[in-house]
Amino acid sequence: MRPTTPTDLGRDLVRFFEDFLPAQRGLSPNTVRSYRDTLVLLLQFAADEAKRSVDRLQVADLSAERIVKFLKFLEEVRQNGVATRNARLGAIHVFARFLAAHRPEQLGSLQRVIGLPFKRGAQELPVEYLERGEIEALLNSVDRSSVLGRRDYALFALMFNTGARVQEALNLRRRDVRLEAPSQVRLTGKGNRVRQCPIWPATAQLLRDLMDESPSPGTDPADALLFTNARGRPLTRFGVRYLLRRYVAAAAVGTPTLQDKRIHPHSLRHSTAIALLKAGVDFATISQWLGHATLNTTMRYARADIDLKRQALAQVFPDALAPPRGGRLMLDGKDLLGWMRRL
Repeated sequence: MRPTTPTDLGRDLVRFFEDFLPAQRGLSPNTVRSYRDTLVLLLQFAADEAKRSVDRLQVADLSAERIVKFLKFLEEVRQNGVATRNARLGAIHVFARFLAAHRPEQLGSLQRVIGLPFKRGAQELPVEYLERGEIEALLNSVDRSSVLGRRDYALFALMFNTGARVQEALNLRRRDVRLEAPSQVRLTGKGNRVRQCPIWPATAQLLRDLMDESPSPGTDPADALLFTNARGRPLTRFGVRYLLRRYVAAAAVGTPTLQDKRIHPHSLRHSTAIALLKAGVDFATISQWLGHATLNTTMRYARADIDLKRQALAQVFPDALAPPRGGRLMLDGKDLLGWMRRL
Protein backbone atom coordinates (compact mmCIF):
# COMPACT_ATOMS: atom_id res chain seq x y z
CA MET A 1 0.00 0.00 0.00
CA ARG A 2 1.39 3.40 -1.02
CA PRO A 3 1.71 5.96 1.78
CA THR A 4 -1.01 8.59 1.84
CA THR A 5 0.14 12.08 0.88
CA PRO A 6 -1.12 14.70 3.35
CA THR A 7 -3.60 17.20 1.91
CA ASP A 8 -3.21 20.97 2.19
CA LEU A 9 -5.83 20.94 4.93
CA GLY A 10 -3.93 18.25 6.84
CA ARG A 11 -0.67 20.19 6.70
CA ASP A 12 -2.44 23.39 7.79
CA LEU A 13 -4.04 21.59 10.73
CA VAL A 14 -0.62 20.43 11.93
CA ARG A 15 0.78 23.98 11.75
CA PHE A 16 -2.34 25.36 13.44
CA PHE A 17 -2.08 23.06 16.47
CA GLU A 18 1.68 22.64 16.76
CA ASP A 19 2.81 26.20 16.09
CA PHE A 20 0.09 28.83 15.73
CA LEU A 21 -2.05 28.20 18.83
CA PRO A 22 0.62 27.25 21.42
CA ALA A 23 3.60 29.25 20.13
CA GLN A 24 2.25 32.31 18.32
CA ARG A 25 -0.96 32.79 20.29
CA GLY A 26 0.46 31.39 23.55
CA LEU A 27 -2.73 29.51 24.41
CA SER A 28 -2.83 27.03 27.27
CA PRO A 29 -3.11 23.27 26.61
CA ASN A 30 -6.71 23.25 27.82
CA THR A 31 -7.66 26.01 25.36
CA VAL A 32 -5.90 24.17 22.56
CA ARG A 33 -7.92 21.07 23.44
CA SER A 34 -11.16 23.05 23.13
CA TYR A 35 -10.14 24.11 19.60
CA ARG A 36 -9.27 20.49 18.86
CA ASP A 37 -12.68 19.25 20.03
CA THR A 38 -14.45 21.77 17.78
CA LEU A 39 -12.44 20.91 14.68
CA VAL A 40 -12.73 17.16 15.29
CA LEU A 41 -16.52 17.52 15.31
CA LEU A 42 -16.41 19.72 12.20
CA LEU A 43 -14.13 17.39 10.24
CA GLN A 44 -16.25 14.35 11.10
CA PHE A 45 -19.38 16.20 10.00
CA ALA A 46 -17.75 17.41 6.78
CA ALA A 47 -16.45 13.92 5.97
CA ASP A 48 -19.92 12.43 6.40
CA GLU A 49 -21.40 15.08 4.12
CA ALA A 50 -18.66 14.81 1.49
CA LYS A 51 -18.80 10.98 1.56
CA ARG A 52 -15.08 10.55 2.03
CA SER A 53 -12.57 10.06 4.83
CA VAL A 54 -11.32 12.90 6.99
CA ASP A 55 -7.76 12.59 5.63
CA ARG A 56 -9.05 13.30 2.10
CA LEU A 57 -10.83 16.56 2.96
CA GLN A 58 -9.64 19.79 1.37
CA VAL A 59 -9.90 23.42 2.49
CA ALA A 60 -12.67 23.93 -0.08
CA ASP A 61 -14.79 21.35 1.79
CA LEU A 62 -15.10 23.77 4.73
CA SER A 63 -17.45 26.13 2.92
CA ALA A 64 -19.72 28.64 4.61
CA GLU A 65 -22.76 26.60 3.60
CA ARG A 66 -21.33 23.50 5.24
CA ILE A 67 -20.42 25.44 8.39
CA VAL A 68 -24.04 26.66 8.64
CA LYS A 69 -25.23 23.05 8.38
CA PHE A 70 -22.71 22.06 11.05
CA LEU A 71 -24.00 24.74 13.45
CA LYS A 72 -27.54 23.53 12.86
CA PHE A 73 -26.36 19.97 13.55
CA LEU A 74 -24.88 21.09 16.89
CA GLU A 75 -28.15 22.62 18.03
CA GLU A 76 -30.62 20.06 16.68
CA VAL A 77 -28.77 16.74 16.85
CA ARG A 78 -26.26 17.27 19.66
CA GLN A 79 -28.71 19.47 21.60
CA ASN A 80 -26.07 22.15 22.23
CA GLY A 81 -27.19 25.51 23.54
CA VAL A 82 -26.62 28.86 21.86
CA ALA A 83 -23.57 29.59 24.02
CA THR A 84 -21.89 26.31 23.00
CA ARG A 85 -22.83 26.90 19.37
CA ASN A 86 -21.23 30.35 19.46
CA ALA A 87 -18.10 29.02 21.17
CA ARG A 88 -17.68 26.43 18.39
CA LEU A 89 -18.17 29.12 15.76
CA GLY A 90 -15.54 31.30 17.44
CA ALA A 91 -12.99 28.50 17.15
CA ILE A 92 -13.91 28.04 13.48
CA HIS A 93 -13.43 31.78 12.87
CA VAL A 94 -9.89 31.59 14.29
CA PHE A 95 -9.04 28.59 12.09
CA ALA A 96 -10.54 30.27 9.01
CA ARG A 97 -8.42 33.40 9.58
CA PHE A 98 -5.35 31.20 9.91
CA LEU A 99 -6.19 29.43 6.63
CA ALA A 100 -6.83 32.74 4.86
CA ALA A 101 -3.30 33.89 5.73
CA HIS A 102 -1.79 30.73 4.24
CA ARG A 103 -4.20 29.98 1.39
CA PRO A 104 -4.87 33.26 -0.46
CA GLU A 105 -6.47 31.32 -3.31
CA GLN A 106 -9.25 30.34 -0.89
CA LEU A 107 -9.64 33.85 0.53
CA GLY A 108 -13.10 34.47 -0.93
CA SER A 109 -14.74 31.36 0.54
CA LEU A 110 -12.89 31.75 3.84
CA GLN A 111 -14.07 35.35 4.21
CA ARG A 112 -17.63 34.07 3.98
CA VAL A 113 -16.89 31.66 6.84
CA ILE A 114 -15.32 34.45 8.91
CA GLY A 115 -18.41 36.57 8.25
CA LEU A 116 -20.84 34.03 9.73
CA PRO A 117 -22.50 35.83 12.67
CA PHE A 118 -22.86 34.68 16.22
CA LYS A 119 -26.39 33.82 17.24
CA ARG A 120 -28.22 36.07 19.63
CA GLY A 121 -30.38 34.76 22.42
CA ALA A 122 -27.78 32.97 24.52
CA GLN A 123 -29.14 32.82 28.05
CA GLU A 124 -27.22 32.21 31.24
CA LEU A 125 -28.31 28.80 32.47
CA PRO A 126 -29.12 28.34 36.14
CA VAL A 127 -26.22 27.13 38.23
CA GLU A 128 -26.67 23.44 39.02
CA TYR A 129 -25.08 22.53 42.33
CA LEU A 130 -25.44 19.94 45.09
CA GLU A 131 -26.63 20.53 48.62
CA ARG A 132 -24.71 18.94 51.48
CA GLY A 133 -27.05 15.95 51.78
CA GLU A 134 -26.80 15.34 48.03
CA ILE A 135 -23.00 15.49 48.19
CA GLU A 136 -22.99 12.89 50.95
CA ALA A 137 -25.39 10.69 48.98
CA LEU A 138 -23.16 10.91 45.90
CA LEU A 139 -20.00 9.98 47.80
CA ASN A 140 -21.78 7.16 49.64
CA SER A 141 -22.85 5.67 46.30
CA VAL A 142 -19.19 4.96 45.41
CA ASP A 143 -18.13 1.37 46.08
CA ARG A 144 -14.84 1.79 47.92
CA SER A 145 -14.11 -1.93 48.10
CA SER A 146 -12.24 -1.77 44.75
CA VAL A 147 -9.17 0.19 43.73
CA LEU A 148 -11.09 2.07 41.04
CA GLY A 149 -13.87 2.88 43.51
CA ARG A 150 -11.35 4.34 45.95
CA ARG A 151 -9.86 6.35 43.10
CA ASP A 152 -13.29 7.76 42.20
CA TYR A 153 -14.06 8.59 45.83
CA ALA A 154 -10.74 10.41 46.23
CA LEU A 155 -11.26 12.32 42.97
CA PHE A 156 -14.76 13.55 43.81
CA ALA A 157 -13.79 14.35 47.41
CA LEU A 158 -10.86 16.41 46.13
CA MET A 159 -13.06 18.27 43.64
CA PHE A 160 -15.61 19.09 46.34
CA ASN A 161 -12.83 20.18 48.68
CA THR A 162 -10.97 22.44 46.24
CA GLY A 163 -13.59 23.44 43.68
CA ALA A 164 -11.09 22.43 40.99
CA ARG A 165 -12.11 22.28 37.36
CA VAL A 166 -12.17 18.67 36.21
CA GLN A 167 -9.11 19.07 33.98
CA GLU A 168 -7.22 20.82 36.78
CA ALA A 169 -7.79 17.80 39.00
CA LEU A 170 -6.88 15.32 36.27
CA ASN A 171 -3.64 17.19 35.53
CA LEU A 172 -2.45 16.82 39.13
CA ARG A 173 0.83 15.00 39.58
CA ARG A 174 2.27 13.65 42.80
CA ARG A 175 4.67 16.57 43.05
CA ASP A 176 1.66 18.94 43.16
CA VAL A 177 0.37 17.44 46.42
CA ARG A 178 1.59 18.29 49.92
CA LEU A 179 0.33 15.69 52.37
CA GLU A 180 2.07 16.99 55.50
CA ALA A 181 0.29 19.66 57.54
CA PRO A 182 -0.76 22.11 56.31
CA SER A 183 -1.98 19.90 53.45
CA GLN A 184 -2.52 21.52 50.08
CA VAL A 185 -2.53 20.96 46.32
CA ARG A 186 -1.12 23.10 43.52
CA LEU A 187 -3.62 23.62 40.69
CA THR A 188 -2.85 25.02 37.25
CA GLY A 189 -5.89 26.76 35.81
CA LYS A 190 -6.82 28.83 32.79
CA GLY A 191 -4.04 30.92 31.32
CA ASN A 192 -1.54 28.69 33.17
CA ARG A 193 -2.36 30.55 36.38
CA VAL A 194 -1.14 28.53 39.38
CA ARG A 195 -2.88 28.61 42.75
CA GLN A 196 -2.43 26.78 46.04
CA CYS A 197 -5.55 25.27 47.57
CA PRO A 198 -5.78 23.86 51.11
CA ILE A 199 -7.27 20.41 51.60
CA TRP A 200 -8.82 18.76 54.64
CA PRO A 201 -6.82 16.14 56.55
CA ALA A 202 -9.40 13.55 55.46
CA THR A 203 -8.82 14.47 51.79
CA ALA A 204 -5.06 14.30 52.29
CA GLN A 205 -5.42 10.81 53.74
CA LEU A 206 -7.49 9.70 50.73
CA LEU A 207 -4.77 10.95 48.38
CA ARG A 208 -2.07 9.29 50.48
CA ASP A 209 -3.89 5.95 50.32
CA LEU A 210 -4.41 6.36 46.58
CA MET A 211 -0.71 6.96 45.95
CA ASP A 212 0.32 4.08 48.22
CA GLU A 213 -1.71 1.51 46.32
CA SER A 214 -1.13 2.89 42.80
CA PRO A 215 2.17 2.05 41.12
CA SER A 216 4.14 5.01 39.79
CA PRO A 217 5.36 4.27 36.24
CA GLY A 218 8.52 5.90 34.94
CA THR A 219 11.79 6.82 36.53
CA ASP A 220 10.49 9.80 38.52
CA PRO A 221 7.58 8.88 40.83
CA ALA A 222 6.92 12.56 41.60
CA ASP A 223 6.00 13.11 37.94
CA ALA A 224 3.29 10.42 37.92
CA LEU A 225 -0.31 11.49 37.40
CA LEU A 226 -2.53 11.18 40.44
CA PHE A 227 -5.63 9.91 38.62
CA THR A 228 -5.34 7.29 35.87
CA ASN A 229 -7.66 4.72 34.33
CA ALA A 230 -7.51 0.95 34.78
CA ARG A 231 -4.76 0.70 32.13
CA GLY A 232 -2.61 3.34 33.77
CA ARG A 233 -3.42 5.92 31.12
CA PRO A 234 -4.57 9.49 31.95
CA LEU A 235 -8.19 9.69 33.04
CA THR A 236 -10.16 11.99 30.71
CA ARG A 237 -12.86 14.52 31.54
CA PHE A 238 -15.27 12.49 29.41
CA GLY A 239 -14.52 9.48 31.60
CA VAL A 240 -15.19 11.56 34.72
CA ARG A 241 -18.51 12.71 33.26
CA TYR A 242 -19.50 9.10 32.66
CA LEU A 243 -18.52 8.07 36.20
CA LEU A 244 -20.35 11.02 37.74
CA ARG A 245 -23.55 10.25 35.86
CA ARG A 246 -23.39 6.65 37.03
CA TYR A 247 -22.92 7.61 40.67
CA VAL A 248 -25.59 10.32 40.53
CA ALA A 249 -28.07 7.79 39.13
CA ALA A 250 -27.25 5.40 41.99
CA ALA A 251 -27.53 8.15 44.61
CA ALA A 252 -30.83 9.41 43.18
CA VAL A 253 -32.56 6.19 44.26
CA GLY A 254 -32.37 7.28 47.89
CA THR A 255 -32.19 11.04 47.28
CA PRO A 256 -35.11 12.08 45.04
CA THR A 257 -33.90 15.69 44.68
CA LEU A 258 -31.06 14.44 42.48
CA GLN A 259 -33.51 13.09 39.91
CA ASP A 260 -34.42 16.54 38.59
CA LYS A 261 -30.88 17.92 38.44
CA ARG A 262 -28.56 17.83 35.44
CA ILE A 263 -25.27 17.24 37.23
CA HIS A 264 -21.97 17.44 35.36
CA PRO A 265 -18.37 17.67 36.61
CA HIS A 266 -18.51 21.47 36.78
CA SER A 267 -21.46 21.14 39.17
CA LEU A 268 -19.02 19.96 41.82
CA ARG A 269 -17.14 23.25 41.43
CA HIS A 270 -20.40 25.15 41.73
CA SER A 271 -21.22 23.20 44.89
CA THR A 272 -17.93 24.25 46.49
CA ALA A 273 -18.54 27.91 45.63
CA ILE A 274 -22.07 27.89 47.06
CA ALA A 275 -20.89 26.15 50.23
CA LEU A 276 -18.16 28.78 50.74
CA LEU A 277 -20.66 31.55 50.14
CA LYS A 278 -23.12 30.11 52.66
CA ALA A 279 -20.31 29.84 55.20
CA GLY A 280 -19.79 33.60 54.97
CA VAL A 281 -16.56 33.58 52.96
CA ASP A 282 -16.12 36.87 51.06
CA PHE A 283 -16.23 37.01 47.27
CA ALA A 284 -12.56 37.98 46.89
CA THR A 285 -11.44 34.86 48.74
CA ILE A 286 -13.83 32.63 46.79
CA SER A 287 -12.56 34.15 43.55
CA GLN A 288 -8.95 33.34 44.49
CA TRP A 289 -9.97 29.89 45.74
CA LEU A 290 -11.60 29.00 42.42
CA GLY A 291 -9.03 30.72 40.23
CA HIS A 292 -11.42 33.21 38.63
CA ALA A 293 -9.84 35.95 36.53
CA THR A 294 -12.34 38.56 37.77
CA LEU A 295 -14.91 38.95 40.54
CA ASN A 296 -17.70 39.16 37.95
CA THR A 297 -17.50 35.41 37.43
CA THR A 298 -17.74 34.79 41.17
CA MET A 299 -20.72 37.12 41.61
CA ARG A 300 -22.99 34.78 39.67
CA TYR A 301 -23.12 32.49 42.70
CA ALA A 302 -24.81 35.24 44.68
CA ARG A 303 -27.71 34.93 42.24
CA ALA A 304 -27.77 31.13 42.37
CA ASP A 305 -28.61 30.16 45.94
CA ILE A 306 -32.23 30.52 47.03
CA ASP A 307 -31.33 30.38 50.75
CA LEU A 308 -29.16 33.48 50.39
CA LYS A 309 -32.01 35.24 48.61
CA ARG A 310 -34.41 34.39 51.44
CA GLN A 311 -31.93 35.71 54.01
CA ALA A 312 -31.53 38.94 52.07
CA LEU A 313 -35.28 39.37 51.78
CA ALA A 314 -35.80 38.81 55.51
CA GLN A 315 -33.10 41.36 56.35
CA VAL A 316 -34.35 44.08 54.02
CA PHE A 317 -38.10 43.56 54.47
CA PRO A 318 -38.42 41.69 57.79
CA ASP A 319 -42.13 42.38 58.08
CA ALA A 320 -43.00 41.49 54.51
CA LEU A 321 -43.31 37.80 55.33
CA ALA A 322 -44.95 38.28 58.71
CA PRO A 323 -48.71 37.68 59.11
CA PRO A 324 -50.85 40.82 59.55
CA ARG A 325 -51.37 41.84 63.13
CA GLY A 326 -54.89 41.68 64.48
CA GLY A 327 -56.79 44.50 66.15
CA ARG A 328 -58.74 47.57 65.13
CA LEU A 329 -57.39 49.58 62.21
CA MET A 330 -56.77 53.21 63.19
CA LEU A 331 -57.28 55.41 60.15
CA ASP A 332 -54.79 58.10 61.14
CA GLY A 333 -52.50 57.42 58.16
CA LYS A 334 -49.71 55.65 60.08
CA ASP A 335 -51.58 52.40 60.73
CA LEU A 336 -53.06 52.42 57.22
CA LEU A 337 -49.62 52.49 55.60
CA GLY A 338 -48.35 49.84 57.97
CA TRP A 339 -51.31 47.62 57.11
CA MET A 340 -50.73 48.16 53.39
CA ARG A 341 -47.06 47.20 53.72
CA ARG A 342 -48.12 43.93 55.35
CA LEU A 343 -50.50 42.97 52.53
